[in-house]
Amino acid sequence: MKWVYRTLAVVVMLAGSVVAIAYGTALRGERPVGFQMSRAADAGGKSFPVGVWYPTESGPWPTAQIRPGLMDVARDAPIAGRGLPLVVMSHGNGGGLQSHADLALALASAGYVVAAPMHTGDNFLDQSAAGSVNLFSVRNRQLRATIDHMLTKWQGNGTVDPAKVGAFGFSAGGFTVLTAIGAQPDMRLVAVHCARAPEFECDVLRHFKSPLVEVDAPTGDSMEASPRIKAAVAAAPGLGFTMSPAALAAVQVPVQLWSGDKDDKVPFATNAAIIAEALGQKAELHQVPGANHASFLAPCGLMRPADICTDPEGFDRKAFHASMNAEVVKFFDKALKH
Repeated sequence: MKWVYRTLAVVVMLAGSVVAIAYGTALRGERPVGFQMSRAADAGGKSFPVGVWYPTESGPWPTAQIRPGLMDVARDAPIAGRGLPLVVMSHGNGGGLQSHADLALALASAGYVVAAPMHTGDNFLDQSAAGSVNLFSVRNRQLRATIDHMLTKWQGNGTVDPAKVGAFGFSAGGFTVLTAIGAQPDMRLVAVHCARAPEFECDVLRHFKSPLVEVDAPTGDSMEASPRIKAAVAAAPGLGFTMSPAALAAVQVPVQLWSGDKDDKVPFATNAAIIAEALGQKAELHQVPGANHASFLAPCGLMRPADICTDPEGFDRKAFHASMNAEVVKFFDKALKH
């Protein structure tokens, strides 16, 4: 029977090691951060989940599970402070609340409330709307509905300053954020561009049989701006080829743009470069050497899915995110905390 006890001892030791590693690699902020789940509703009354990070004085603990790891947060803890700025976050196609959790923690540590909607039908659990002609207009409405929810219905709405709202988006979320600050993309250009140039977003739309890649097909509902958003950050924004200078003429708020020089999913030349040129001095452009598309996603912990955790050789995602998150916080501080 000794072998049984030895086996059990080994199993217990291995399990303890896994738990220790998981806790040790948990995402955490520099100061205590609270976290809770809320639910917002779109104009039609359909609800969707929203992850909310915020400053707190309660002690955090690495218990909040997010794919593919843990967060060191105080679940449902009291909010510390009043007159707090709000940043809403829009994830990319097939993403979720976990996509930029490290940035959310950094912002909350710096005194922000952060709200990240899980875009209905376009997240890692459900991609049923990924081929819809209204995919991007629905995303736009959900981001604006999240702002309304946080300022009027969220239980901590009294702690948020409605005059200090910013937005962050990655990939399709970067496109979403740009439409929420006034961009009016010509969606007819999706079919034109996809017919003449290979691009990952085109492949995705074709995979989901989206009408957007068909010439003379419907282009979906219009996308409206939220006058509440006073500054925006777009990381590796997609569909930049739909945005001419005229399409971005209505954007009047400062924009921080990020692009990786090894991003083959949304290449700089047909996306961020077009946006940066059209925005001119309103854009603060950061081109990141060695970064690919996934490099903008939160650093991975114990679990490392290849599709979201693989970087080019020699690229240090953790170090990059420490630098990028600091730049994003500085950008929002300058735009919102004045």
